[in-house]
Amino acid sequence: MKKILILTLISFCFSCNTSAQKKETNETFTITKTEAEWKTQLTDLQFYVLREAGTERAFTSPLDKNYSKGIYVCAACETPLFNSENKFDSRSGWPSFDRVIEGNVTYSVDYYSGYARNEEHCSTCGGHLGHVFDDGPRETTGQRHCINGAALKFIPKTDG
Repeated sequence: MKKILILTLISFCFSCNTSAQKKETNETFTITKTEAEWKTQLTDLQFYVLREAGTERAFTSPLDKNYSKGIYVCAACETPLFNSENKFDSRSGWPSFDRVIEGNVTYSVDYYSGYARNEEHCSTCGGHLGHVFDDGPRETTGQRHCINGAALKFIPKTDG
């Protein structure tokens, strides 16, 4: 009897499909493409981050230390997401902003790390951007939008 109970528990542990393993969303986005279409448009790293909710290695994005004036847009669909005026050095290894361009970022909760985190997505294509935390600059919003550089494209401001 004891062996049956142990086998049942082991079987149950390996067959569970919890929210920590899988995230479901019912949200629909303006731009939808097949996995194959996204793979032809995005680099391998962009696909991993934007479509598979991956995270690039810290301190690898050239956008982390970019402080030029301009706008950061979604690398997949070019929706404007962040203004350069709202970027700050969080020393986290990822581009960080204290606010988003309102209406262009949506939020969900993920449990991939074993605890709840507020995940950010492009509101146009649903691409995974990163996470938002409440440890940002207190003199502004107090938020740190910690964003994968691979999810962004920087468009410099042109004089004129």
